[in-house]
This record gives sequence, C-alpha cells and structure tokens, in this order.
Amino acid sequence: MADNYLEKRYDEVFGKKTITKRVGHTLDELLTKNRSTRCYNKDFVVSEELLRQIVSVNTKLGSGCNRQVLRFKLVTKDTGAEKVLANIKMGAALPELHLPFEGTEPEAFIIVCSTSGDDKLALIDLGMSLEAMSLRAVEMGLNTLIVGAFNKAKICEAFDLPFDPLAVLCVGKGIEHFKLVPIHENESHAYYRKDGSHIVPKVILEELVF
Repeated sequence: MADNYLEKRYDEVFGKKTITKRVGHTLDELLTKNRSTRCYNKDFVVSEELLRQIVSVNTKLGSGCNRQVLRFKLVTKDTGAEKVLANIKMGAALPELHLPFEGTEPEAFIIVCSTSGDDKLALIDLGMSLEAMSLRAVEMGLNTLIVGAFNKAKICEAFDLPFDPLAVLCVGKGIEHFKLVPIHENESHAYYRKDGSHIVPKVILEELVF
C-alpha cells in the first residue's frame, strides 16, 4: 500500500485538512492580564508613539450615536508626567501602602477628554475606550491603571486643555504580580495584598447571572 494512502483518500473525500495556527493572545488571556497596575519599571520609557498606538484603537470602536466625542492628551516623561502624577490618586483601597511605592511611579499618561461634557453617551464611550486601550496596552506588553480620582481643575490648567477631562490612563511596564480569586457575591470585593501578590476578588459566573 502506498505511503499516506489513507490520508490522501481522506482529503479526496472530505477535503484537505486545514490546520490553523493561533497567533497572539486570546481575549480571555488579555482580560486576565489586564489588571489595574500601580507600580512600574521606570527603566522602561513609554514614548509618545507607543501612546499613539494605544489610542489608535479608538478609530475602530463603537460610539453612542457615532458622535465620537472623546479626545486624548498624550503625556510622557518629557512632556509633563510630573504634573499629572501630582494631581491623581492611586490605590485608594490600600491607603496604608501609599501606592505607588517610591521609584515605581508611572511616567506616561493618556488624559481622556470629552467635547460634550460627561453626558450619558460620553460616559458609555469612555468605558469602552478605557477598556479597549488597556487591552491594547496589554497586547503590547504594557500595563495600565484607570484613574477617576484626579484634580480636574489643576490638570486642565497644567495642560491648557480645551476639553473636559473625564479620566486619566496611566501606562507603563508593570512590576506587580496579580492573582484573581473567585468569590461569592456576599463576600468582600475589596482587593488586597498577600505574599507579594495583588489579590483581585471576582464574583463567580453562577452568581452574576440571574
């Protein structure tokens, strides 16, 4: 019998087999790696070009009534990072740690603004944008932190912003270790630190669906 006879007959009857090689990360992998990161490797410098690559996802995202009201101010170590850092709050649930630790502060930021204020559709767009940009950053080997606690007036003044800032996205090369732990809905949702890891409780699927 000729070599590969059965394989050749299989191809003739059922069509040639196609083997698809997966490239890159799955969505589940990206979502798992996409954790709020407060401590960064300052030896890794995030350039404006890297920030532009992250913001570029917004050219493909959905938008309420397709208004596309979000605008983005890119800030790097050389263009005012210290001004952003002085006016944001990080790690509110762990005040005793005074995060980020000295020497691990983020040095690149995306200030997300809106041309229409913070109306309902703008806030929906904001949520989609921040998550998509965070996932793109993870895909690029970076990490992020979404900051909603910041001094709006001082940020506006420091960068002479023409639009209303809604959030700040910190970007850098994270140095933290994270662990997701399943919980029931009636257990504490607060994140905490244990044995050098940042523990993030997540309600199990069975209790998310009703």
